[in-house]
Amino acid sequence: MTVKIGINPITWTNDDDPALGGDTPLETCLRETQQAGYQGTELGGKFPRQSEVLGPILAGYGLDLVSGWYDGRILEKEIEEEFDAILPHLTLLRDLGAKHVVYADTSRGRHGAIFDPISQRPALAPEEWPDYGRKISRLAERMADFGVRLAFHHHMGTIVETDGEIDELMARTGEAVGLLYDTGHCAFSGGDPKALLERHIGRVVHVHCKDVRPDILARARASDMSFMGAVMEGIFTVPGDGAIDYASLLGILARHGYRGWLVVEAEQDPAKAHPLTYATMGYRNLYTLAHQAGFVVDGKPPT
Repeated sequence: MTVKIGINPITWTNDDDPALGGDTPLETCLRETQQAGYQGTELGGKFPRQSEVLGPILAGYGLDLVSGWYDGRILEKEIEEEFDAILPHLTLLRDLGAKHVVYADTSRGRHGAIFDPISQRPALAPEEWPDYGRKISRLAERMADFGVRLAFHHHMGTIVETDGEIDELMARTGEAVGLLYDTGHCAFSGGDPKALLERHIGRVVHVHCKDVRPDILARARASDMSFMGAVMEGIFTVPGDGAIDYASLLGILARHGYRGWLVVEAEQDPAKAHPLTYATMGYRNLYTLAHQAGFVVDGKPPT
């Protein structure tokens, strides 16, 4: 099984809070992404959105475009309206060779919710799930027909956050709805990353790798801290630098033949967590752990 290791530019600059790394140029992000060893990068807010502009920039650093986040609103919109809204984003991804779109449903005020206490976030009522599952399935089918498949991102502060809500989503949707499995969001929501992966390994199409610092995780949940407050406190770090058992998780992925990207996405305050230092640590740790799990990593060994 072959995987590639990518990174999200949130290591350098945070789109949710532009004060975090807001003055870091795109060129610095890309140069240090390459320097740390990564084969690709996800999109960030500073990336040009024209394929004829972005393509040569990435090629100049020897990087692939892995994917890109999209703030979805399928709960609140009709299917064709949502597809039309995301079409420019899908076109950019397809033009530059990305196979999946990172789709999180941010309906009902996700951006506000990530700054509010974690208990105060939007949720679906039980009677809303059947129709929601049909809508997201049809949207995913439209995306697949276009050539970019949907990777649904469970995320703190959204209507699909907990393990139970992920279970409901998977039960209510068809195979066109792939799962973006995010270790850190699962742990922060109070979930069990290993059990969640074992239940839904057949639907996992994209993986975000962030580790958690257990003392801050416990304090964040006990004090009903906001998502962004916990990020600022340092709840997340790169794989192998926290409490998540990546050896077991990568072993599950390898045994089930996962082929795709492993993406380091460790949201931290770059003023406290030096981006190149942590990017390099994340690549080294994830490369080593993936190799030990039985993967062939399509990339250079860490130095």
